[in-house]
Amino acid sequence: MKQDLKPKISFIFSMLVFGSIGIFRRYLPFGSGTIAFSRGIIGALFLLLVLLIKRQNTDKKAIKMNAPVLCLSGALIGFNWILLFEAYNYTTVATATLCYYTAPIIVIILSPFALKEKLTVKKGLCVAFSLIGMVLVTGVLRQNPDMSDNGLGVLFGLGAAVLYASVILLNKRLHDIGAYDKTIVQLFAASVVILPYTLLKETVTKSEVTVKTVTILLIVGVIHTGLSYALYFGSMEKLSAQTVSLMSYIDPIVALVLSTLLLREHMGIAEIIGAVLILGSTVVGEVDFGKEKTEYINREKT
Repeated sequence: MKQDLKPKISFIFSMLVFGSIGIFRRYLPFGSGTIAFSRGIIGALFLLLVLLIKRQNTDKKAIKMNAPVLCLSGALIGFNWILLFEAYNYTTVATATLCYYTAPIIVIILSPFALKEKLTVKKGLCVAFSLIGMVLVTGVLRQNPDMSDNGLGVLFGLGAAVLYASVILLNKRLHDIGAYDKTIVQLFAASVVILPYTLLKETVTKSEVTVKTVTILLIVGVIHTGLSYALYFGSMEKLSAQTVSLMSYIDPIVALVLSTLLLREHMGIAEIIGAVLILGSTVVGEVDFGKEKTEYINREKT
C-alpha cells in the first residue's frame, strides 16, 4: 500500500494541474496557436531536461521505428490544443471541458471500425447517455439569442475531442517505445506542425508581452505540460489501468469546480445532470470494476 501511495499522489497532482489549464487560458491574451506552439516546445524541452537529470538517453531506434505514427499523432495533438483553447474563448470552461471529455466515448464509437473491437450493450448505453448529457450541457434545446458563440465553442470542444480520440487510437499502434520518448517527439511534432499556422494567422503585439503573460505562458509550458506529463507517465506505469481510468476524471471535475468558484460560471440543474451523465457514462464505459477488484486483490497477495 505504501508503495502505491507515491505514484497515486503524483498522478492526482498531474490531474489537478491539467484541470486548471482552462483558467490559465483565460488570462493569456495570445492566440490559441501561439499558446499551443509555446506549450509544445517548452514541455518537450522540460522533458528532455528531466531525462538529462535522470541520465537517461532517448531510444533513437524505437523513435525511428514509430516515427510516422508519432509525427501524425503529434500533429493532431497540436491542432487538438488549438481547438480546445478556442473552445475556452467561446464558451465556458465547464462546457468546453465536458465537450472535450467525450473523447473516450468517440473512441468507443470508432473502435469497432478502427480496432475491430466489439461494441457491447453496456458501451452502447454509455454512448447514448453521454449524448443525452451533451444535449443538456450545451443547452441546444434552449431558445436563446446569445447561444451563437456558445455553439461555436461547443463545436471547437467537440472537434478537439475528435482529434484527441484519434490520438488515442493512433497511440495503440505504437510499439516498444517509452512514454518519455513518445511524448517528447509528439510535443515537438505538434509545435513544428502548428508553427506555420501560427505565423500566418496570429500576431503577438508588444502590449501583450508582459511579465505577467510570459510567466503564465511559462507555467502552462513547464507545469501544465512538462512537469505534469512527467508525473503522469512516471506514475501511470506503476498503477493499474483501472486506477488510471478512474483517477483521470479528477481533471474535468477540477475544471468544473474552478470555473464555478474562480470564473463565476453558472451551471444550472440541466447542465449538472448533463455533466453527471457524460462523466458517469464515460467512467462506466472505460472501467471494468470486477477486473479492478481482481487486480487489487492479486496485488495485495504479492
